[in-house]
Amino acid sequence: MGRKYFGTDGIRGRTNTAPMTAEIAMRVGQAAGTRFLRGRHRHRVVIGKDTRLSGYMMESALVAGFTSVGMDVVLVGPMPTPAVAMLARSMRADLGVMISASHNPFVDNGIKLFGPDGYKLSDADEIEIEAMLERAPPLAAPHEIGRARRVDDAQGRYIHAAKASFPEHLRLDGLRLVIDCANGAAYKVAPEALWELGAEVIALGVSPNGININDHCGSTDPTALQAKVIETRADLGIALDGDADRLIVVDEKGQIVDGDQLMALIGLAQHRAGLLKGGGVVATVMSNLGLERCLGGQGLSLVRTSVGDRYVVEAMRSGGYNLGGEQSGHIILADHATTGDGLVAALQVLAELVESGRKASDLLHMFDPLPQLLKNVRYAAGQPLEAEAVKAAIADAEAKLSGTGRLVIRKSGTEPLIRVMAEGEDEALVGAVVDQICEAVRKAA
Repeated sequence: MGRKYFGTDGIRGRTNTAPMTAEIAMRVGQAAGTRFLRGRHRHRVVIGKDTRLSGYMMESALVAGFTSVGMDVVLVGPMPTPAVAMLARSMRADLGVMISASHNPFVDNGIKLFGPDGYKLSDADEIEIEAMLERAPPLAAPHEIGRARRVDDAQGRYIHAAKASFPEHLRLDGLRLVIDCANGAAYKVAPEALWELGAEVIALGVSPNGININDHCGSTDPTALQAKVIETRADLGIALDGDADRLIVVDEKGQIVDGDQLMALIGLAQHRAGLLKGGGVVATVMSNLGLERCLGGQGLSLVRTSVGDRYVVEAMRSGGYNLGGEQSGHIILADHATTGDGLVAALQVLAELVESGRKASDLLHMFDPLPQLLKNVRYAAGQPLEAEAVKAAIADAEAKLSGTGRLVIRKSGTEPLIRVMAEGEDEALVGAVVDQICEAVRKAA
């Protein structure tokens, strides 16, 4: 069955344009609430959000939807996505909801749903909720309408949980850290957690105004972070995205370190300590071949999935792995969280920095990545990948890369984009085939 509302990471779109309207948000609350009204207990949903202006509107609409079908609502305000997943599970809630469009600009918003176990909903649940959106909900009787309340200590609960992932025998004393919170959901909790562990913290992107989330800041644009690390002679820079489930690091020289290098660092550290489960790491088709070779050199495997952290988590759960992630910085540490957590991942990196006593530029360079190029082509409508000219360009590119590289072409699950990625030993060839395919897609679109 095709999906009308749900993409690879919940429902997402431009605010006040379907599907990201208050009306549809209320219907999502009604449908998801009805789907998870099971058993005779008093049902509960935890709702968090990032700092977008539209978050107030979407929050109110979801509250109306959930309470109208008899589900109580716990509001935790601006909180990271992994915090909502953690709180939903610890509060014995039936659902968790995060209102966020992650790394997208403020004009977009989204709805991410988590089950009572803290994991993102299955395809089956999302398909059923979509079907229910087209039907009139069974509204609760007047005396059974849900109640809503705010929890004031949610931030402290998450800070405590995040710090628990950091080795008890270590401290961050003597480290100067710059953290860029993207004017997003972690603008309070992330700097506080680092400070409580002893670090000297220089915070950027901690003045949200509703429209500056991800605006020239955070993991998608670490330029300001790079400059501040060099200016302040910091030991490390940490960049989160709008909902703080993504991490990019900057070493003391201002060099960007992506999710592949971080997974290699954490994975090999866990392997040495006998803590890595499954005999390897789970990543997506976008991860660099250098990561695969790095792990293979230590007898570890790299299991690849489709793009999207939900698919990484599914493979981790089915294969018994406890580490996985994406090159973009979603890193899932299953021993500590049920979804990507930028702060928890950063703490694992910092633990290695403290233990080793090495400079970040030395520690974090785990392998030499193969030349890799990713370009996006925006399209208005239609199916450009079905055009014969595009298929021919892809076939030609695959032939040219045969034996020396690989090609990944896909539609974005969150934006109207065709993503074209090539990787190989020959950098010039990689660039040529990407440009060739992008031009064919542009003409078809």
